[in-house]
Amino acid sequence: MAAMILPGTSRRAEPVDAPAVADLLIRSRRGAGDAIPPPAHSDDEVRGWVATVVVPEREVWLTEDPDGRALAVLVLDDDGIDQLYVDPSATGRGLGSRLVELAKSRRPGGLQLWTFASNVRAQRFYLRHGFIEAETTDGSGNEEKAPDIRYVWKPA
Repeated sequence: MAAMILPGTSRRAEPVDAPAVADLLIRSRRGAGDAIPPPAHSDDEVRGWVATVVVPEREVWLTEDPDGRALAVLVLDDDGIDQLYVDPSATGRGLGSRLVELAKSRRPGGLQLWTFASNVRAQRFYLRHGFIEAETTDGSGNEEKAPDIRYVWKPA
């Protein structure tokens, strides 16, 4: 049986959305379990970063359910998907795919992103969406010091 597609609308996040965006990032990261290394920053640091850097300086798209509850977030920074997280209660229902398609439409020349080598589910997701592996590292360049993989997407 196919997963039900969740209703939801995506819109540009505004400064007032920063707490919802931060909480979604924190909740989603926790929900990923061992697939993602422990965060390098406290919840309060994440909330401050989202409010002062992410929402004001990057292109942030927030997907909400009909009641206004944050379900997924996409953060674009230049040609990169900087963040793409779906609430753990809403994974597997098409929200991440819709946000990847939105990212492709916003960056038709191509995209890149990083995912942790331990996050096999994310790797499968991006491969299904036409991304290819471009680079692997030992993690010395990221805050978590965990091996990671850079993926790229180029239009056909």
